[in-house]
Amino acid sequence: MRYVNGMRGSAMAVVVASAALAVAGCQPGGSGTDTGDGGVTPSGAVSSAASSPTPGAPKPGSSASGSSTSSTPSASAPSSSSPAASVPPSSAPAPGGSAATCSAGSLKATARQAAARPAGTGTGAAVVEFTNVSGRTCVLMGHPTVAGAGNGSPEMNVPLTVKPTGAAAQVKVAPGGMAWVKLTFVQVQGEADGYCVSGSAPVVYPTMVVRLPGSGAHQVALDDGQFAECEDTVTVTAVSEVRPS
Repeated sequence: MRYVNGMRGSAMAVVVASAALAVAGCQPGGSGTDTGDGGVTPSGAVSSAASSPTPGAPKPGSSASGSSTSSTPSASAPSSSSPAASVPPSSAPAPGGSAATCSAGSLKATARQAAARPAGTGTGAAVVEFTNVSGRTCVLMGHPTVAGAGNGSPEMNVPLTVKPTGAAAQVKVAPGGMAWVKLTFVQVQGEADGYCVSGSAPVVYPTMVVRLPGSGAHQVALDDGQFAECEDTVTVTAVSEVRPS
């Protein structure tokens, strides 16, 4: 009888142990769970919908390398405050800006004997005309220097003593426009070769080199004859917008 009770006790212990093992097999946290179709889903792939996401962890659909499916602002989008670097600066002159000084290449110079000149038989006086042959308005100003060009060669010139007269003022010369200076020489007297009142011999130059302040040197010849003068001295006016006689 004692043996039978022992057998019953052992059987009960086996039943209890088996039940405990069955319950343990149904608990989560094992190495895997039965999906019912023979497949096993790894425990690391459990859906995160059952638990709160860890702050800072990549969300589903993203990777640690930054290939997230969520949209981010484009870094290449232009800012509304960015300067328009591709727009070239305007080359138009500023309103009210002053015109530049005429360059030597923008001027054409010619000369003729003046109608109003000292009495005598030499040149007496000449008017030099400067024409703006450029496409822009430019400025002339000041008194010229003058040199006689021996044999018509500028490099062999003889500077004349210049006596300026009149006040200098800025003269704007439009394209095709003109400005003038007048040169008055010490006049030659007498016929033939003539003579100078001072007793010196007259000097004859085929051309004159007239230099304007900031506007270069210009070699000119008279439209009729040569420059005959005394004393290598000339009185000059400032550049004028009025044609002298």
